[in-house]
Order: sequence, then structure tokens, then C-alpha cells
Amino acid sequence: MGAKPRILITGFRPFPGAPYNPTEKLVERLLRLRRPMFDGIERIGHIFPVTYSAVDRQLPVLIETHRPDALLMFGLATRTPFARIETRARNTVTQIWPDAEHTEVRSRTIVANSDSTRRFGPHTHRLLRAAQLTGVDARPSLSAGYYLCNYLSWRAIEATHVEGGPRLANFVHVPLVPRSPTGRQAPGRMTFEHLVDAGEAMLMEMARLARHRAAGFLAANPSGSHTGS
Repeated sequence: MGAKPRILITGFRPFPGAPYNPTEKLVERLLRLRRPMFDGIERIGHIFPVTYSAVDRQLPVLIETHRPDALLMFGLATRTPFARIETRARNTVTQIWPDAEHTEVRSRTIVANSDSTRRFGPHTHRLLRAAQLTGVDARPSLSAGYYLCNYLSWRAIEATHVEGGPRLANFVHVPLVPRSPTGRQAPGRMTFEHLVDAGEAMLMEMARLARHRAAGFLAANPSGSHTGS
């Protein structure tokens, strides 16, 4: 790990049934934020097409190219009015909803003969608290769904167990917010600026966690040798 924690921040493009996906704009905004606290973070952004093949192709390349210390991933949950901090991924995939390439899914599981679920880790509670402290309605979630968000979550957790992969990963589902900040807003409904505030807080918490993990690694390995350095 270098002097700065490298955080890969991802979102998704629009997909069938959701012509507007605010995670694209959210990732862009988190990359452009100028704060003194961000001087100590290297931010890398990426927007995935909503296809299984794109995740399988692009995620390994992103990790190999950028060697991120952590992954902070965002996806859209159109029917949820609050932010969901996912705590686990399930070894399941829908055969009902096609991806943007109309991929035919032949298996109900992501990996045959594997665990039924995999957890992101206890750090999810710290991200949840960071989001809640901004005033955003954020809640823990036991289900990332059956679609691409869950699929990416599973692949990201896999990556944290591979030598040279990121040490941390987490997925956050955000609600559908109005495109225009000047549009009519229902009282209590989340806005895009709320998402930015929560995203910024979680990004900073992820950076703190990455630094702590790195400090622990270096204490245990004075030579500092690590394939992800």
C-alpha cells in the first residue's frame, strides 16, 4: 500500500426499467469533491454496464490496474426510499430479469458448490454509522437482491480473499432521487445532495479503515512486502 489509500468507487449505468441511474452522477461527484481531507486519498471511479459479462471482464482489470485498497460500490434500488448498506452477498442469480445484453442465465447460483452467502465484514457497521451521522436514512440490509448489484457484491467479496486484491469492499444501494435539484420534492424524500453527503462520509470512513488495515499489515510485516503494493 502506498502513502495514500486507493479507493475504487463504482456505480452502474441505466438498466431495463431504470432509464436514470443516479449512481453514475454520484460517483462523478465523489471524484470531483475538493476537501482537505481528500488530499490523503487516491480516488478511482468506474461505471459498470449492467451486464454480467462486464462485471466479469472489468472488475479484475480494474483491480489489477489500480490495486485499490478498498472498493466502495453503489447501485440503485428503485423501490427502496432509504439507503441500504449491504452486509452480505448471496450465491444466487435471477433467471427472471435479463441484464442489459439480455444474457440468458442458466444457473441459479453464481458459483456452484460454494457458500450460500458471503459477508462483507464487521466494517459495514462503521459505514452505516457514518452515513447515519449525516442525517440520511440509512439502514443495514441482509439482501443485495438477485440482480447485478448482488452479483458484483459477490465478486468483490471474492476479490478481497485473493492475494493482491483489495482489503475491504462494501456495496450501498441508493434510492431513486429526482434528476433535477429544483424539481418538486416530497417532504422527507431523499435528494441527490443527501446521497452525496452520505457517500462522502462513507468514503472517508472507508479510507480510515484502509489506513488502519495497512498499519496493521506493516506492523506484522516490517519489510512491507505485499503483492498489492
